[in-house]
Amino acid sequence: MQGFPTAFHVGPLIFHTYGFGLAIAAYVAYQYSRRRLARAQIDVAPYGRFAAYLIVSGLIGARAANVATNWPYYSAHPGRWFAIWQGGLSSFGGIGVALAVGLVLQRRWWPNTALAQFTDAVVPALIAGWAIGRFLGPQFMVGGGGHLTHQWFGLRYVGQRGKRVPVPLIQGSEDGLLWLGLISLSRTRWGATRGVVTAVAMIVWGLVRALDERLLLGQQSHSGSVGVQLAGLVLAGAGVVTLVVHRGASTVSSTGDDAEVDTTPLSP
Repeated sequence: MQGFPTAFHVGPLIFHTYGFGLAIAAYVAYQYSRRRLARAQIDVAPYGRFAAYLIVSGLIGARAANVATNWPYYSAHPGRWFAIWQGGLSSFGGIGVALAVGLVLQRRWWPNTALAQFTDAVVPALIAGWAIGRFLGPQFMVGGGGHLTHQWFGLRYVGQRGKRVPVPLIQGSEDGLLWLGLISLSRTRWGATRGVVTAVAMIVWGLVRALDERLLLGQQSHSGSVGVQLAGLVLAGAGVVTLVVHRGASTVSSTGDDAEVDTTPLSP
C-alpha cells in the first residue's frame, strides 16, 4: 500500500486532493458562518468579500510561515515556494495574518457590531470547517502523517516510510468534538454571554494544537515545531484573558451596571 492518493485526473486536468479538500472545507465554513451571522442579525452583505480576504491572507500567512521555518530546504528549492498543493501550510502563520486582516475589516464593515458578538457567530463555523479540512486536506497530502508507529492504527502516507500516526484523522476528530462542545455551550446561559464561546474555543484549540504538535508531530529540534507549540500556548492564554474580561463584564452587568450583555442563545 502506497498511501492515500494525492491527486486525481479528470480528462487532461490534474486535481490535487489536498487542495480540493481544503476548498470544500472553506466553502462549508463560509456558508455555515454566513448562516450563523444572519441568525445573529448581523448584516451579511459584505461577508463574501470579508471571507475572500481572510482566505487569501490566511494562505499567504500559512505558506510564508512554513517557508520561513523550513528555510534551509526552500532556499535550495525556490521553485517550491508556491507549491501549496503539496501541503506545507503553517496553521498559526495563516491564523496570525488572517486575524490581523479580519480585525481591520470587521471594524470597517461592521462598525456597530461588537467584536465578541461577531466572533461568537463565526468561530464555531470556522472550527467545523477546520475539522472537515483536516479530514479532506492533510489526510491526502504528501507527508501528511505523524510519527512512525507500529501500532494497529498506523496508516501509510505518500512520501513517508512505514506506518504513521494518522494525525489528520485525530485532529479532525478533535476539532469535530470541539465544535459539538461549542454548540452545546452556546445553548447555555453562561455560553450565551458574549465572548465566552470565542474564549473557550481559543483555550481548547490552542492547548490541543500545542499538545498534538509535541506528542504526535513535532521534531523537538525544529524551530517550526517549537513555534507551533508556543503559538498554541499564546492562543490559549489569550483565550483565558478574553474569558476573564467578558465574564467580568457579565458580572458587572448582573450587579446593576447600565451596560447590558446579550445572553440570547445562538442556534447552530
